[in-house]
Amino acid sequence: MSRKPELRGRAARLARIFPAGRGPRAARTPFVLLVVLLLGGGLIGLLVLNSALSEGSFKLDDLQKQTKNLTDEEQALQRDIDAYSAPDALQRRARELGMVPGGDPVFLDPDGTVKGVPSPAALLQGADAAPAPLAPEALGTQTPAGPGQGPAQPSAAATDASVPPTAAASVPVTPGPAPTPVTTPTPTSGR
Repeated sequence: MSRKPELRGRAARLARIFPAGRGPRAARTPFVLLVVLLLGGGLIGLLVLNSALSEGSFKLDDLQKQTKNLTDEEQALQRDIDAYSAPDALQRRARELGMVPGGDPVFLDPDGTVKGVPSPAALLQGADAAPAPLAPEALGTQTPAGPGQGPAQPSAAATDASVPPTAAASVPVTPGPAPTPVTTPTPTSGR
């Protein structure tokens, strides 16, 4: 039989503190449960994080589609504005409203003298002439044509015999002294 050697010094002190025999061991069950809970919690946290990220990507995709649709709508509206503000469209619309091109421009100096020769606007004749616009009273009193009815008929107020038919289309011009032509200075380069 072998006998254990006797320990001295530091080894003896350590042997008294930590006996060499199998003493009470720590239970492994709580440690295993702790590790399983930590792993399960981590997996559940990753699942929640992944679903939140995918939900955010769906929202981002929807917002990008909405932005594209709004950009397309903005561009269509800008095209409409450009079409309505084109010079030929403005000229056509002005003629439809009964406007005529103006004559040569005339300018007033600060001292009250007139530069240029004023002249009335030329009325259009023939194919270029726009239909005479109706008086505001006539516009508000026409009844729209319904299905199966003929063209819209103006009301009795619009066909009143006391108002001449040309009164709505003409602008009263008061006679005045004829303007005197004033010579304009010769423009210098750079103006």
